Amino acid sequence: MKQLDKDTIEAKLLQLPDWDYFDNALHAEFEFENFKDCFSAMSRIAFECESLGHHPDWSNVYNVLKISITTHDAGGVTDKDFELAKAIDFIVEPED
Repeated sequence: MKQLDKDTIEAKLLQLPDWDYFDNALHAEFEFENFKDCFSAMSRIAFECESLGHHPDWSNVYNVLKISITTHDAGGVTDKDFELAKAIDFIVEPED
């Protein structure tokens, strides 16, 4: 997997408004109604991570989930990271 350059990352982030790029990784923070909803989203994300074979660095405190994604083997952000970020957005975004 090839590391993406900063311009490519910034362009791809236009499609992911909840995500930022700093410290050589994609970062997002999501707030839920309560701990149960946060943990439920984390469980669904975990299944998606296993499916993609790609795992984020994350933490949660009560109803807030913080996620950082990078491809360690490539030394930075790759298309694989964006694929996971899109999958996470699909899981955490409320349906209209």
